[in-house]
Amino acid sequence: MRVRVLCIGDVVGKPGRMILSEHLPRLISEQEIHCVVANGENAAGGSGITAPMCEKLHSYGVDVITLGDHAFRRREGLAVIGEAKGIVRPANFATEAVGKGWVVQDLNCGVEVAVINVVGRMYMGTQADCPFHAVDACLKTIDPSVKIRIVDMHAEATSEKIAMGWHLDGLVSIVFGTHTHVVTADERILPGGTAYISDLGMTGPHESVLGRRTDRVLKALTTNMPNLFEVASGDVRINGIIVEVDSQTGKASKIERVCISEDGPANAPFTG
Repeated sequence: MRVRVLCIGDVVGKPGRMILSEHLPRLISEQEIHCVVANGENAAGGSGITAPMCEKLHSYGVDVITLGDHAFRRREGLAVIGEAKGIVRPANFATEAVGKGWVVQDLNCGVEVAVINVVGRMYMGTQADCPFHAVDACLKTIDPSVKIRIVDMHAEATSEKIAMGWHLDGLVSIVFGTHTHVVTADERILPGGTAYISDLGMTGPHESVLGRRTDRVLKALTTNMPNLFEVASGDVRINGIIVEVDSQTGKASKIERVCISEDGPANAPFTG
């Protein structure tokens, strides 16, 4: 069976959630999507996640929510991270950390999909363990019958993300990068059958600095004075990829970038 997976970049605040609510259900229908994975670590007010935000993303059609270095930014979100089935935090966090680093999701098409989340170590300011060793450990634990395996590498350094792609080539179906909020144009199928992209980009306001109001960020950068980085509101887009995967082999056969503007049709790339 050909399984179509939609991977969505960092959902930023209310603008990111709203455009998903407006376009994701139709995109799933028109593009015959079987599985949706979205990074939601910035879903609540631009940083962190809460139970209501998790519920909203799932109601729009997101099957699995991945997180990152802001996973525990909101104390009120700890319970949902620890208890909800369709959410994962970085697997290379300490074993004592709330939540789980991977999950196996049953899709409506009768196929199981494993989703793993890891966070990078370069320039991330976390005390996380080695993401390469962590993802290897997850793969050893996941039942071999689960052929479709997806990894969100939430990291700053492009080199670290690319290295993860090659490390997992032929072992997983998809490796996508998140965190930088800037979409990359290096999507490809690696020789072993793994679909790869360095960063999905951001689902949120692009008339901004990585989703935050430009005036607030510029004031902080030009005065060296602290400022509240409020979530911006203009030019909201969905960024992500659609990947076709063979359910029997777990190999990817096609990858394409998707960028949807507020006013554009749900299946059209953004044209400016």
